[in-house]
Amino acid sequence: YDEFVRRTVERARKRKVGNPQTDDVDQGPQIDGKQFAKILELIDSGKQEGAKLECGGERHGEQGFFIQPTVFSNVEDDMRIAKEEIFGPVMQILKFKTVEEVIERANNSQYGLAASVFTKDIDRALRVAHAIRAGSMWVNTYNAIQCGCPFGGYKTSGVGRELGEDGMRQYSEIKTVAIKVTKKNS
Repeated sequence: YDEFVRRTVERARKRKVGNPQTDDVDQGPQIDGKQFAKILELIDSGKQEGAKLECGGERHGEQGFFIQPTVFSNVEDDMRIAKEEIFGPVMQILKFKTVEEVIERANNSQYGLAASVFTKDIDRALRVAHAIRAGSMWVNTYNAIQCGCPFGGYKTSGVGRELGEDGMRQYSEIKTVAIKVTKKNS
């Protein structure tokens, strides 16, 4: 656990924050002031509820809605940062003992947009991927969104799907036309 936290913090500190249209930038600003304020408020709640702030946790720079890449360890399931969808550069690291415990805790959330499992064991990866109630499930990666694959959540994480053939259905109206033919055409 400690080694994972250490390496995660190292990677977070290397992330470059700035203009997302620049090739070497890893993270852009939040969409607006409202989301910016919500993320900072959730970060504050993590500190107040006893999670350990490993890095980040503050505004990045003087202008715009940039937030430092933030990592919390010692996060508990009942903390807001573990229960709410943050949609910002905040990583919460929770301890676990068994894969079954991870699945149960993940499915105990009201949300289910996306999840990841990192493992060298493909059987474990498939078992977890099938068991977790999330609209997108990634193995050994994260945020691997492809235009041909539907994207959307389970439970209260969104309605419908974007992208792929399933996403196109939301922009279509399907109609059935039935015609009774009274005369034979032969």
